Amino acid sequence: MNASETGYIPVGDLNVYYETYGEGGFPLLLLHGGLFDIEQQWAALIPGLAADRRVIAIDFQAHGRTNDIDRPLAIPALADDVVEVLKHLGLEQVDVFGFSVGGAVTIELAVHHPQLVRRIVVSSTSFSPDGDRGGNTEVVMEMTVDMIAGTPMEQVYMAKSPHPDREHLQTLLDKLGGIMEHTPGWTEDEIRAITAPTLITIGDCDMVKIEHAAHFLRLRGGDVNGDFEGVPESQLAVFPGSTHFSGIARTDLVLPAVRTFLD
Repeated sequence: MNASETGYIPVGDLNVYYETYGEGGFPLLLLHGGLFDIEQQWAALIPGLAADRRVIAIDFQAHGRTNDIDRPLAIPALADDVVEVLKHLGLEQVDVFGFSVGGAVTIELAVHHPQLVRRIVVSSTSFSPDGDRGGNTEVVMEMTVDMIAGTPMEQVYMAKSPHPDREHLQTLLDKLGGIMEHTPGWTEDEIRAITAPTLITIGDCDMVKIEHAAHFLRLRGGDVNGDFEGVPESQLAVFPGSTHFSGIARTDLVLPAVRTFLD
């Protein structure tokens, strides 16, 4: 599916790349995970998501076609970038679908910018470090350019980045290690206080523990006997046979869950 609009939005020294698809309906913002970009993360899902609504997708700092700047990757800073992008596009409120790092930015928006979000989909993201199984963070912290040589992630970076060289790619890897190591998460009270109905999705063999996702759901008012209490606005989807990186690659499972929730 071809984008109806592409461009760059100046946010300080950043030039944030964005694409839009579809029209009508309530607007949906897509936020990708670390080392991904719009195309790698969302290409298979965008046609279904944009069938009856406007979809906006961005490349985070140092990802895809967005440049890097002399600033660590940090969830609050990325959320501030999103706020400026929405302001530039004249969007007062959106639904947000974020994966991994993008899911953390989605939580940050819901906690600190509640007026901007109507509904949120948080995929393969824990709200506190103790919700992760361990392993992924340590691997990212030790990752080098040589370790991803020849992979689609390296190839796409070199093809799209405003600074396509190994030095900048290694800087991105180092910054991603920092974002995973230094994100403290949110308190249970902050999660309870989120006003936006929340769909939590994980793979059944994700880096996020199933028990943590269930706790996340309870804090959002879910895990009740819906036959007697009604179906809660916040929900949980566990995709079978899915890891962290393949968690939203199962389009046949993801699309109906997300579309039904958003609608």
